[in-house]
Amino acid sequence: METWWKDAVIYQIYPRSFKDTTGNGIGDLKGIISKIDYIADLGVDAIWLSPIFTSPMKDMGYDVSNHRDIDPIFGNLKIFDQLIKKSHKNNIKVIIDQVLSHTSDKHPFFILSRSNKTNPKKDWYVWADAKSDGSPPNNWLSIFGGSAWEWDTSRKQYYLHNFLKSQPDLNFHNKMVQKWVQSTIKFWLEKGVDGFRLDTANYFFHDKKLRNNPALSNKKINSNPYYQQELKHSINQRENLIFMKALRKVTNKYKDIVMIGEIADPKVQAEYTSDNNKLHMAYSFELLRENFSKTLIQNTVLDFFKNSKNGWPCWSFSNHDVPRHVSRWSNSKIHEHNFAKLTCAILLSLKGTPCLYQGEELGQTQTEIEYDEIKDPPGKKFWPIDFGRDGCRTPMVWNKKEKNAGFSNYTPWLPIKKLQLKNAVEDQKNNKNSVLNFYKNFISFRKRHSAFKEKLNFIKHKDLLIFSRGNKVKIVCIFNLNKYQVEVDNRFGYLAKDFPYSNIKINKEKIIIKRYGFGFFKSSEIF
Repeated sequence: METWWKDAVIYQIYPRSFKDTTGNGIGDLKGIISKIDYIADLGVDAIWLSPIFTSPMKDMGYDVSNHRDIDPIFGNLKIFDQLIKKSHKNNIKVIIDQVLSHTSDKHPFFILSRSNKTNPKKDWYVWADAKSDGSPPNNWLSIFGGSAWEWDTSRKQYYLHNFLKSQPDLNFHNKMVQKWVQSTIKFWLEKGVDGFRLDTANYFFHDKKLRNNPALSNKKINSNPYYQQELKHSINQRENLIFMKALRKVTNKYKDIVMIGEIADPKVQAEYTSDNNKLHMAYSFELLRENFSKTLIQNTVLDFFKNSKNGWPCWSFSNHDVPRHVSRWSNSKIHEHNFAKLTCAILLSLKGTPCLYQGEELGQTQTEIEYDEIKDPPGKKFWPIDFGRDGCRTPMVWNKKEKNAGFSNYTPWLPIKKLQLKNAVEDQKNNKNSVLNFYKNFISFRKRHSAFKEKLNFIKHKDLLIFSRGNKVKIVCIFNLNKYQVEVDNRFGYLAKDFPYSNIKINKEKIIIKRYGFGFFKSSEIF
Protein backbone atom coordinates (compact mmCIF):
# COMPACT_ATOMS: atom_id res chain seq x y z
CA MET A 1 0.00 0.00 0.00
CA GLU A 2 1.29 3.44 -0.95
CA THR A 3 2.50 5.76 1.79
CA TRP A 4 3.03 8.93 -0.28
CA TRP A 5 1.76 10.95 2.67
CA LYS A 6 4.80 10.03 4.77
CA ASP A 7 7.11 11.90 2.39
CA ALA A 8 4.68 14.67 1.48
CA VAL A 9 4.57 18.35 2.33
CA ILE A 10 0.94 19.43 2.81
CA TYR A 11 -0.28 22.99 2.22
CA GLN A 12 -3.41 24.06 4.09
CA ILE A 13 -5.70 26.43 2.23
CA TYR A 14 -8.32 28.46 4.06
CA PRO A 15 -10.59 28.98 1.01
CA ARG A 16 -12.37 32.10 2.31
CA SER A 17 -9.04 33.91 2.40
CA PHE A 18 -7.05 32.54 -0.51
CA LYS A 19 -8.30 34.23 -3.71
CA ASP A 20 -11.66 35.76 -4.66
CA THR A 21 -12.76 35.57 -8.32
CA THR A 22 -16.47 36.35 -7.91
CA GLY A 23 -16.10 39.83 -6.42
CA ASN A 24 -17.85 39.25 -3.08
CA GLY A 25 -14.78 39.62 -0.85
CA ILE A 26 -14.67 35.89 -0.07
CA GLY A 27 -12.21 33.43 -1.60
CA ASP A 28 -13.56 30.61 -3.76
CA LEU A 29 -12.67 27.42 -5.63
CA LYS A 30 -11.93 29.22 -8.91
CA GLY A 31 -9.51 31.36 -6.93
CA ILE A 32 -7.68 28.24 -5.77
CA ILE A 33 -7.63 26.89 -9.34
CA SER A 34 -6.13 30.19 -10.54
CA LYS A 35 -3.26 29.76 -8.06
CA ILE A 36 -2.46 26.07 -8.62
CA ASP A 37 0.68 27.10 -10.52
CA TYR A 38 1.83 29.06 -7.47
CA ILE A 39 1.20 26.05 -5.23
CA ALA A 40 2.98 23.70 -7.65
CA ASP A 41 5.95 26.08 -7.86
CA LEU A 42 6.18 26.04 -4.08
CA GLY A 43 6.86 22.31 -4.36
CA VAL A 44 4.22 20.92 -2.02
CA ASP A 45 2.64 17.53 -2.66
CA ALA A 46 -0.91 18.03 -1.41
CA ILE A 47 -3.40 20.72 -0.49
CA TRP A 48 -5.81 20.50 2.43
CA LEU A 49 -8.97 22.54 1.97
CA SER A 50 -10.76 23.83 5.06
CA PRO A 51 -14.56 23.27 4.82
CA ILE A 52 -16.21 24.21 1.52
CA PHE A 53 -19.58 22.52 2.07
CA THR A 54 -23.05 24.07 2.18
CA SER A 55 -23.33 25.97 5.45
CA PRO A 56 -25.02 28.91 7.17
CA MET A 57 -21.43 29.91 8.08
CA LYS A 58 -22.10 30.48 11.77
CA ASP A 59 -18.68 28.89 12.36
CA MET A 60 -17.13 29.60 8.95
CA GLY A 61 -18.14 26.31 7.38
CA TYR A 62 -17.67 24.01 10.36
CA ASP A 63 -21.46 24.02 10.67
CA VAL A 64 -22.41 21.92 7.65
CA SER A 65 -26.00 21.78 6.36
CA ASN A 66 -25.24 19.56 3.35
CA HIS A 67 -22.17 17.31 3.49
CA ARG A 68 -22.39 16.38 -0.20
CA ASP A 69 -22.50 19.76 -1.90
CA ILE A 70 -20.36 22.89 -2.19
CA ASP A 71 -21.53 26.14 -0.66
CA PRO A 72 -22.41 28.66 -3.42
CA ILE A 73 -19.99 31.24 -2.01
CA PHE A 74 -17.17 28.84 -2.95
CA GLY A 75 -18.61 27.44 -6.19
CA ASN A 76 -20.26 24.13 -7.04
CA LEU A 77 -19.47 20.46 -7.60
CA LYS A 78 -18.55 21.05 -11.26
CA ILE A 79 -15.91 23.61 -10.25
CA PHE A 80 -14.71 21.24 -7.53
CA ASP A 81 -14.21 18.60 -10.24
CA GLN A 82 -12.11 21.13 -12.17
CA LEU A 83 -10.03 21.78 -9.06
CA ILE A 84 -9.37 18.05 -8.60
CA LYS A 85 -8.44 17.70 -12.28
CA LYS A 86 -6.03 20.66 -12.35
CA SER A 87 -4.44 19.69 -9.04
CA HIS A 88 -3.84 16.13 -10.19
CA LYS A 89 -2.46 17.38 -13.51
CA ASN A 90 0.13 19.28 -11.44
CA ASN A 91 0.88 16.24 -9.25
CA ILE A 92 -0.89 17.81 -6.28
CA LYS A 93 -3.19 15.63 -4.20
CA VAL A 94 -6.37 17.05 -2.66
CA ILE A 95 -7.34 16.51 0.98
CA ILE A 96 -10.66 17.87 2.22
CA ASP A 97 -11.86 18.73 5.72
CA GLN A 98 -14.64 16.46 6.91
CA VAL A 99 -16.77 17.75 9.79
CA LEU A 100 -18.54 14.60 10.92
CA SER A 101 -19.06 14.92 14.66
CA HIS A 102 -21.86 17.45 14.27
CA THR A 103 -24.00 19.28 11.72
CA SER A 104 -25.58 22.69 11.41
CA ASP A 105 -28.93 23.17 13.13
CA LYS A 106 -30.16 24.03 9.61
CA HIS A 107 -29.35 20.54 8.38
CA PRO A 108 -32.54 18.74 7.20
CA PHE A 109 -31.73 15.84 9.54
CA PHE A 110 -31.73 18.08 12.60
CA ILE A 111 -34.80 20.03 11.52
CA LEU A 112 -36.66 16.71 11.32
CA SER A 113 -35.08 15.33 14.50
CA ARG A 114 -36.18 18.29 16.62
CA SER A 115 -39.73 18.32 15.25
CA ASN A 116 -41.00 15.55 17.58
CA LYS A 117 -39.95 12.34 19.37
CA THR A 118 -41.37 9.90 16.83
CA ASN A 119 -39.85 10.98 13.49
CA PRO A 120 -37.40 8.81 11.44
CA LYS A 121 -34.43 10.90 12.63
CA LYS A 122 -35.58 11.12 16.25
CA ASP A 123 -32.35 9.69 17.66
CA TRP A 124 -29.86 10.86 15.04
CA TYR A 125 -28.76 13.54 17.51
CA VAL A 126 -28.02 13.40 21.25
CA TRP A 127 -31.24 14.22 23.06
CA ALA A 128 -31.80 14.02 26.82
CA ASP A 129 -34.47 15.01 29.33
CA ALA A 130 -33.92 17.78 31.83
CA LYS A 131 -33.15 16.99 35.44
CA SER A 132 -36.03 17.30 37.90
CA ASP A 133 -35.06 20.94 38.55
CA GLY A 134 -35.07 21.71 34.80
CA SER A 135 -31.28 21.95 34.50
CA PRO A 136 -29.17 20.19 31.80
CA PRO A 137 -28.53 16.42 32.04
CA ASN A 138 -24.92 16.85 33.22
CA ASN A 139 -22.01 19.28 33.59
CA TRP A 140 -20.53 18.98 30.10
CA LEU A 141 -19.38 22.30 28.66
CA SER A 142 -19.14 23.72 25.16
CA ILE A 143 -15.72 24.72 23.84
CA PHE A 144 -17.32 27.98 22.73
CA GLY A 145 -18.62 28.81 26.20
CA GLY A 146 -21.43 27.76 28.53
CA SER A 147 -23.23 24.46 28.82
CA ALA A 148 -22.89 21.85 26.06
CA TRP A 149 -26.68 21.41 26.30
CA GLU A 150 -29.34 23.56 24.66
CA TRP A 151 -33.05 23.37 25.49
CA ASP A 152 -35.32 22.75 22.52
CA THR A 153 -38.94 23.84 22.95
CA SER A 154 -40.25 21.56 20.16
CA ARG A 155 -39.05 18.29 21.68
CA LYS A 156 -39.00 19.62 25.23
CA GLN A 157 -35.56 18.10 25.63
CA TYR A 158 -31.94 19.19 25.67
CA TYR A 159 -29.60 18.46 22.75
CA LEU A 160 -25.81 18.15 22.93
CA HIS A 161 -23.45 20.56 21.20
CA ASN A 162 -19.71 20.50 21.91
CA PHE A 163 -19.34 23.72 19.94
CA LEU A 164 -21.92 26.40 19.08
CA LYS A 165 -25.56 25.74 19.90
CA SER A 166 -26.09 25.89 16.13
CA GLN A 167 -23.80 22.82 15.81
CA PRO A 168 -25.75 19.89 17.33
CA ASP A 169 -23.76 16.68 17.82
CA LEU A 170 -24.71 13.58 15.85
CA ASN A 171 -25.51 10.44 17.84
CA PHE A 172 -22.89 7.93 16.68
CA HIS A 173 -24.39 5.23 18.89
CA ASN A 174 -27.05 5.07 16.17
CA LYS A 175 -25.87 2.59 13.50
CA MET A 176 -27.75 4.50 10.80
CA VAL A 177 -25.68 7.60 11.58
CA GLN A 178 -22.50 5.55 11.20
CA LYS A 179 -23.63 4.18 7.83
CA TRP A 180 -24.57 7.65 6.62
CA VAL A 181 -21.13 9.03 7.59
CA GLN A 182 -19.40 6.16 5.78
CA SER A 183 -21.48 6.78 2.67
CA THR A 184 -20.53 10.47 2.81
CA ILE A 185 -16.84 9.55 2.90
CA LYS A 186 -17.42 7.26 -0.08
CA PHE A 187 -19.19 10.06 -1.99
CA TRP A 188 -16.08 12.25 -1.89
CA LEU A 189 -13.76 9.34 -2.65
CA GLU A 190 -15.78 8.76 -5.81
CA LYS A 191 -15.25 12.44 -6.66
CA GLY A 192 -11.51 11.76 -6.67
CA VAL A 193 -10.25 13.27 -3.41
CA ASP A 194 -7.01 11.82 -2.05
CA GLY A 195 -7.78 12.05 1.63
CA PHE A 196 -9.56 13.60 4.56
CA ARG A 197 -8.65 15.75 7.49
CA LEU A 198 -11.16 14.61 10.11
CA ASP A 199 -12.21 17.51 12.29
CA THR A 200 -12.37 16.68 16.02
CA ALA A 201 -11.77 13.01 15.22
CA ASN A 202 -12.07 11.89 18.85
CA TYR A 203 -15.42 13.66 19.49
CA PHE A 204 -17.74 11.34 17.56
CA PHE A 205 -18.99 9.23 20.49
CA HIS A 206 -20.19 10.28 23.94
CA ASP A 207 -20.80 8.33 27.16
CA LYS A 208 -24.23 6.73 26.85
CA LYS A 209 -24.85 7.16 30.58
CA LEU A 210 -24.17 10.91 30.33
CA ARG A 211 -21.95 10.88 33.43
CA ASN A 212 -20.48 14.16 34.69
CA ASN A 213 -16.94 15.06 33.68
CA PRO A 214 -14.61 15.30 36.71
CA ALA A 215 -12.63 18.45 37.41
CA LEU A 216 -8.97 18.48 36.43
CA SER A 217 -6.81 17.92 39.51
CA ASN A 218 -4.10 20.28 38.24
CA LYS A 219 -6.38 22.79 36.58
CA LYS A 220 -5.25 26.31 35.82
CA ILE A 221 -7.60 29.26 35.70
CA ASN A 222 -8.40 29.73 32.03
CA SER A 223 -10.50 32.26 30.16
CA ASN A 224 -12.52 29.25 28.98
CA PRO A 225 -13.86 26.93 31.77
CA TYR A 226 -14.04 24.07 29.25
CA TYR A 227 -10.37 23.41 29.87
CA GLN A 228 -10.90 22.99 33.61
CA GLN A 229 -12.68 19.67 33.13
CA GLU A 230 -11.22 16.24 32.48
CA LEU A 231 -13.15 15.31 29.34
CA LYS A 232 -13.54 11.73 30.46
CA HIS A 233 -17.11 11.11 29.35
CA SER A 234 -17.90 13.70 26.68
CA ILE A 235 -15.15 12.62 24.21
CA ASN A 236 -12.45 9.94 23.70
CA GLN A 237 -14.80 6.98 24.05
CA ARG A 238 -13.64 3.46 23.16
CA GLU A 239 -16.37 3.15 20.51
CA ASN A 240 -14.63 5.92 18.60
CA LEU A 241 -11.65 3.66 17.87
CA ILE A 242 -13.93 0.94 16.53
CA PHE A 243 -15.58 3.45 14.21
CA MET A 244 -12.18 4.66 12.96
CA LYS A 245 -11.45 1.07 11.93
CA ALA A 246 -14.69 1.05 9.95
CA LEU A 247 -13.74 4.28 8.18
CA ARG A 248 -10.29 2.87 7.40
CA LYS A 249 -11.91 -0.15 5.73
CA VAL A 250 -13.85 2.25 3.48
CA THR A 251 -10.72 4.18 2.45
CA ASN A 252 -8.71 0.97 1.95
CA LYS A 253 -10.97 0.13 -1.00
CA TYR A 254 -9.53 3.14 -2.84
CA LYS A 255 -5.98 3.80 -3.98
CA ASP A 256 -3.50 5.90 -2.00
CA ILE A 257 -5.98 7.54 0.40
CA VAL A 258 -4.95 9.22 3.66
CA MET A 259 -6.98 10.03 6.79
CA ILE A 260 -5.56 12.69 9.11
CA GLY A 261 -7.27 13.06 12.47
CA GLU A 262 -7.40 16.31 14.44
CA ILE A 263 -6.57 15.10 17.95
CA ALA A 264 -5.05 17.28 20.66
CA ASP A 265 -3.97 14.70 23.25
CA PRO A 266 -0.65 12.93 22.40
CA LYS A 267 -1.71 9.72 24.16
CA VAL A 268 -4.94 9.62 22.18
CA GLN A 269 -2.97 10.28 18.96
CA ALA A 270 -0.96 7.14 19.67
CA GLU A 271 -4.11 5.05 20.05
CA TYR A 272 -5.67 6.38 16.88
CA THR A 273 -2.61 5.78 14.67
CA SER A 274 -1.49 2.38 15.97
CA ASP A 275 -1.68 -1.00 14.18
CA ASN A 276 -2.20 0.44 10.69
CA ASN A 277 -5.98 0.00 10.91
CA LYS A 278 -7.35 3.38 12.00
CA LEU A 279 -6.02 6.83 11.10
CA HIS A 280 -2.99 7.10 8.82
CA MET A 281 -1.80 10.21 10.65
CA ALA A 282 -2.62 12.29 13.71
CA TYR A 283 -2.61 16.06 13.34
CA SER A 284 -0.65 17.17 16.40
CA PHE A 285 -1.44 20.23 18.53
CA GLU A 286 1.71 20.13 20.66
CA LEU A 287 3.72 22.40 18.34
CA LEU A 288 0.83 24.86 18.06
CA ARG A 289 1.26 25.91 21.69
CA GLU A 290 2.39 29.25 23.11
CA ASN A 291 5.87 28.15 24.16
CA PHE A 292 8.74 27.46 21.75
CA SER A 293 11.84 25.63 22.89
CA LYS A 294 14.21 22.86 21.93
CA THR A 295 12.88 20.83 24.87
CA LEU A 296 9.28 21.11 23.63
CA ILE A 297 10.21 20.02 20.11
CA GLN A 298 12.45 17.17 21.25
CA ASN A 299 10.00 15.82 23.83
CA THR A 300 7.02 16.10 21.48
CA VAL A 301 8.69 14.08 18.74
CA LEU A 302 10.17 11.50 21.11
CA ASP A 303 6.90 11.03 22.98
CA PHE A 304 4.92 10.47 19.81
CA PHE A 305 7.17 7.73 18.45
CA LYS A 306 7.59 6.18 21.88
CA ASN A 307 3.84 5.90 22.43
CA SER A 308 2.89 5.13 18.83
CA LYS A 309 5.51 2.72 17.55
CA ASN A 310 3.97 2.30 14.10
CA GLY A 311 1.94 5.51 13.97
CA TRP A 312 2.77 8.65 12.01
CA PRO A 313 2.43 12.32 13.01
CA CYS A 314 1.51 15.41 11.02
CA TRP A 315 3.36 18.46 12.40
CA SER A 316 2.28 22.09 12.10
CA PHE A 317 3.45 25.36 13.60
CA SER A 318 0.48 27.41 12.34
CA ASN A 319 -3.11 26.84 11.20
CA HIS A 320 -6.51 28.56 11.04
CA ASP A 321 -7.16 28.17 14.79
CA VAL A 322 -4.03 29.63 16.42
CA PRO A 323 -2.02 32.87 16.12
CA ARG A 324 0.59 32.68 13.37
CA HIS A 325 3.79 31.26 14.79
CA VAL A 326 6.09 34.06 13.64
CA SER A 327 4.10 36.41 15.89
CA ARG A 328 3.38 33.80 18.56
CA TRP A 329 7.01 32.85 19.13
CA SER A 330 9.38 35.48 17.74
CA ASN A 331 8.59 38.66 19.72
CA SER A 332 11.04 40.51 17.48
CA LYS A 333 9.93 42.36 14.36
CA ILE A 334 13.58 42.99 13.44
CA HIS A 335 14.31 39.26 13.14
CA GLU A 336 10.94 38.08 11.75
CA HIS A 337 12.27 36.82 8.42
CA ASN A 338 15.25 35.05 9.99
CA PHE A 339 12.88 33.45 12.48
CA ALA A 340 10.51 32.39 9.68
CA LYS A 341 13.38 30.64 7.89
CA LEU A 342 14.52 28.96 11.12
CA THR A 343 11.06 27.56 11.81
CA CYS A 344 10.69 26.40 8.21
CA ALA A 345 13.98 24.50 8.49
CA ILE A 346 12.93 22.86 11.77
CA LEU A 347 9.43 21.87 10.66
CA LEU A 348 10.55 20.36 7.36
CA SER A 349 13.39 18.43 9.01
CA LEU A 350 11.38 16.57 11.65
CA LYS A 351 10.35 12.95 11.27
CA GLY A 352 6.71 13.15 10.27
CA THR A 353 4.65 14.96 7.65
CA PRO A 354 4.85 18.76 7.72
CA CYS A 355 1.74 20.82 7.07
CA LEU A 356 2.17 24.47 6.06
CA TYR A 357 -0.60 27.01 6.52
CA GLN A 358 -1.22 29.47 3.68
CA GLY A 359 0.94 32.58 4.10
CA GLU A 360 3.39 30.74 6.33
CA GLU A 361 5.68 30.49 3.30
CA LEU A 362 5.70 34.30 3.22
CA GLY A 363 6.69 34.69 6.86
CA GLN A 364 3.23 36.15 7.41
CA THR A 365 2.42 37.61 10.83
CA GLN A 366 -0.72 37.78 12.95
CA THR A 367 -3.20 40.54 12.01
CA GLU A 368 -4.44 42.73 14.84
CA ILE A 369 -8.24 42.64 14.76
CA GLU A 370 -10.39 45.32 16.37
CA TYR A 371 -13.61 44.36 18.18
CA ASP A 372 -15.87 45.71 15.40
CA GLU A 373 -13.92 43.63 12.84
CA ILE A 374 -14.41 40.28 14.63
CA LYS A 375 -16.25 37.55 12.70
CA ASP A 376 -15.23 34.56 14.84
CA PRO A 377 -17.84 33.52 17.51
CA PRO A 378 -15.27 32.75 20.27
CA GLY A 379 -13.64 36.13 19.60
CA LYS A 380 -16.91 37.90 20.39
CA LYS A 381 -17.61 35.60 23.33
CA PHE A 382 -14.28 35.89 25.15
CA TRP A 383 -13.05 39.34 24.04
CA PRO A 384 -10.83 41.04 25.24
CA ILE A 385 -9.12 38.11 27.02
CA ASP A 386 -9.23 36.05 23.84
CA PHE A 387 -9.41 37.84 20.47
CA GLY A 388 -10.58 34.75 18.58
CA ARG A 389 -9.12 33.26 15.42
CA ASP A 390 -9.67 36.00 12.85
CA GLY A 391 -6.11 37.32 13.12
CA CYS A 392 -4.67 34.22 11.44
CA ARG A 393 -7.45 33.99 8.86
CA THR A 394 -7.00 37.30 7.03
CA PRO A 395 -6.61 37.14 3.22
CA MET A 396 -3.49 36.14 1.30
CA VAL A 397 -1.43 39.10 0.18
CA TRP A 398 -0.57 38.55 -3.49
CA ASN A 399 0.44 41.99 -4.77
CA LYS A 400 0.41 45.09 -2.56
CA LYS A 401 0.18 47.35 -5.63
CA GLU A 402 -3.19 45.89 -6.60
CA LYS A 403 -6.57 46.60 -5.05
CA ASN A 404 -6.96 44.69 -1.78
CA ALA A 405 -3.52 43.17 -2.38
CA GLY A 406 -4.76 41.18 -5.36
CA PHE A 407 -7.08 39.10 -3.19
CA SER A 408 -10.39 40.64 -4.32
CA ASN A 409 -11.90 43.57 -6.19
CA TYR A 410 -14.39 43.93 -3.36
CA THR A 411 -13.92 44.72 0.34
CA PRO A 412 -12.46 41.52 1.87
CA TRP A 413 -14.45 39.66 4.53
CA LEU A 414 -11.56 40.31 6.95
CA PRO A 415 -9.25 43.33 6.71
CA ILE A 416 -5.83 43.36 5.04
CA LYS A 417 -3.53 45.60 7.06
CA LYS A 418 -0.23 47.37 6.51
CA LEU A 419 1.98 44.92 8.43
CA GLN A 420 0.73 42.02 6.29
CA LEU A 421 1.23 43.92 3.02
CA LYS A 422 5.00 43.95 3.46
CA ASN A 423 5.05 40.16 2.98
CA ALA A 424 3.33 40.17 -0.43
CA VAL A 425 4.05 37.35 -2.87
CA GLU A 426 5.10 39.62 -5.75
CA ASP A 427 7.69 41.37 -3.59
CA GLN A 428 9.25 38.05 -2.63
CA LYS A 429 9.18 36.10 -5.90
CA ASN A 430 12.30 37.68 -7.40
CA ASN A 431 14.18 38.21 -4.15
CA LYS A 432 16.54 35.25 -3.75
CA ASN A 433 16.81 35.96 0.01
CA SER A 434 13.06 36.10 0.63
CA VAL A 435 11.19 33.78 2.97
CA LEU A 436 9.14 32.50 0.02
CA ASN A 437 12.21 31.43 -1.93
CA PHE A 438 13.71 29.89 1.18
CA TYR A 439 10.61 27.69 1.56
CA LYS A 440 10.80 26.67 -2.10
CA ASN A 441 14.48 25.83 -1.83
CA PHE A 442 14.11 23.96 1.43
CA ILE A 443 11.21 21.84 0.18
CA SER A 444 13.38 20.94 -2.81
CA PHE A 445 16.35 20.20 -0.52
CA ARG A 446 14.18 17.93 1.61
CA LYS A 447 13.07 15.96 -1.45
CA ARG A 448 16.59 15.54 -2.83
CA HIS A 449 17.95 13.81 0.27
CA SER A 450 16.64 10.39 1.26
CA ALA A 451 17.99 10.92 4.79
CA PHE A 452 14.78 12.85 5.55
CA LYS A 453 12.86 9.60 5.00
CA GLU A 454 15.05 7.73 7.48
CA LYS A 455 15.91 7.70 11.19
CA LEU A 456 15.92 10.71 13.49
CA ASN A 457 18.28 10.78 16.48
CA PHE A 458 18.50 13.70 18.89
CA ILE A 459 21.97 14.79 19.99
CA LYS A 460 22.26 16.28 23.48
CA HIS A 461 23.35 19.90 23.75
CA LYS A 462 22.77 22.47 26.48
CA ASP A 463 21.77 25.35 24.19
CA LEU A 464 21.05 23.99 20.73
CA LEU A 465 18.44 21.77 19.11
CA ILE A 466 20.50 19.15 17.29
CA PHE A 467 19.42 15.94 15.60
CA SER A 468 20.59 13.73 12.77
CA ARG A 469 18.51 12.32 9.93
CA GLY A 470 19.47 9.24 7.96
CA ASN A 471 20.89 5.76 8.35
CA LYS A 472 24.43 5.37 6.94
CA VAL A 473 25.12 8.85 5.59
CA LYS A 474 23.57 11.35 7.97
CA ILE A 475 22.47 14.92 7.78
CA VAL A 476 23.12 16.69 11.07
CA CYS A 477 20.59 19.50 11.68
CA ILE A 478 21.62 22.27 14.10
CA PHE A 479 19.29 25.06 15.24
CA ASN A 480 19.81 27.98 17.59
CA LEU A 481 16.39 28.90 19.00
CA ASN A 482 17.95 31.35 21.42
CA LYS A 483 18.30 35.11 21.27
CA TYR A 484 22.05 34.81 21.83
CA GLN A 485 25.02 33.44 19.92
CA VAL A 486 26.25 29.87 20.60
CA GLU A 487 29.61 28.29 19.73
CA VAL A 488 30.15 24.55 19.23
CA ASP A 489 33.09 22.39 18.22
CA ASN A 490 33.22 21.69 14.50
CA ARG A 491 32.69 17.93 14.71
CA PHE A 492 29.48 17.50 12.76
CA GLY A 493 30.87 16.99 9.27
CA TYR A 494 30.80 19.48 6.41
CA LEU A 495 28.37 21.73 4.60
CA ALA A 496 27.80 20.23 1.17
CA LYS A 497 27.16 22.56 -1.76
CA ASP A 498 23.36 22.47 -1.56
CA PHE A 499 23.04 22.33 2.24
CA PRO A 500 21.27 25.39 3.66
CA TYR A 501 22.53 27.49 6.53
CA SER A 502 21.85 30.92 7.98
CA ASN A 503 23.61 33.17 10.49
CA ILE A 504 26.50 30.73 10.84
CA LYS A 505 30.26 31.24 10.71
CA ILE A 506 32.49 28.19 10.29
CA ASN A 507 36.20 27.65 10.76
CA LYS A 508 38.32 24.53 11.28
CA GLU A 509 37.61 24.33 15.01
CA LYS A 510 34.39 26.18 15.73
CA ILE A 511 30.88 26.70 14.42
CA ILE A 512 29.49 30.05 15.53
CA ILE A 513 25.70 30.08 15.37
CA LYS A 514 24.10 33.49 15.79
CA ARG A 515 20.57 34.24 16.98
CA TYR A 516 18.03 32.09 15.06
CA GLY A 517 20.87 30.56 13.05
CA PHE A 518 20.89 27.02 11.69
CA GLY A 519 22.92 24.70 9.52
CA PHE A 520 22.80 21.25 7.90
CA PHE A 521 25.94 19.16 7.83
CA LYS A 522 26.72 15.96 5.95
CA SER A 523 28.37 13.34 8.15
CA SER A 524 29.06 9.61 8.26
CA GLU A 525 29.84 9.74 11.98
CA ILE A 526 27.60 7.59 14.19
CA PHE A 527 25.99 9.62 16.97
